[in-house]
Amino acid sequence: MISSALFVLSPRTLAFSSKAAFRPALYSNTKSRAAALFSYTSEQSGESQTESFRLNFKGEDGAAISPWHDIPVSAGGDAYNMVVEIPKYSKAKMEVSTKEEKNPIAQDIKKGNLRDYHGPIFWNYGCLPQTWEDPNETHPELKVNGDDDPIDVVEIGSKALVMGSVVPVKVLGVIAMIDDGELDWKVIAVSTEDPLASEYNDIGDVPDSILSGVREWFRWYKTPDDKPLNGFGFDEKYLDAAETKKVIEETHQAWKNLRSGKSDAGKLWIGV
Repeated sequence: MISSALFVLSPRTLAFSSKAAFRPALYSNTKSRAAALFSYTSEQSGESQTESFRLNFKGEDGAAISPWHDIPVSAGGDAYNMVVEIPKYSKAKMEVSTKEEKNPIAQDIKKGNLRDYHGPIFWNYGCLPQTWEDPNETHPELKVNGDDDPIDVVEIGSKALVMGSVVPVKVLGVIAMIDDGELDWKVIAVSTEDPLASEYNDIGDVPDSILSGVREWFRWYKTPDDKPLNGFGFDEKYLDAAETKKVIEETHQAWKNLRSGKSDAGKLWIGV
């Protein structure tokens, strides 16, 4: 089965039209088509809930592109582009495949089995393109290295977002999760088109119930697989929006070093 969708990015908005398996757009703006800086299509190959499933991306000219390397991290102004991997209330652990050519979205596999969360995630989850948590770099305060992935985003808006969509988000804060001895930043953000974006401008504006819910979900989510609890740096506190932007800039620079060959890519597909 092949399904396709058209995404058009402008500095602040995203227009989306869909066919077949995709849901209608959550955020659409006809004007953004005329002002678009970049557009692409996404196509599903393989069957859902199988190892063959892929969500592949193509540019305006029909050539395959990478959602990790070819979509800009900046959405213009203070907004950033979030590639949505896992819609809220779903369980399948979907992710940009960093080691696969063109980095399609696929379901993670552990020990030969498709990976699902043991319960639904309560927020939209994805990554910031053109970022990388360098496993060769030790954080000066936390004394752990990066997890070799793009930086993760937890979008706390009121609506479920479409897997594979690219959504401009306002960053609010970040927490430093330590997973199996690796640094795994979790950026807290809200879609710029969500009603909550007018209420949330920094991490202090986010209700404690949400912040503690995110932290505890990520602390415990691997324990049903007999994994230890995840820990958190900085006394388990969230850093504010200004510090979050510094983290994003650092991981964006790390990505630049990866693409330029200054950093060892290992098994990652970087397309150069």
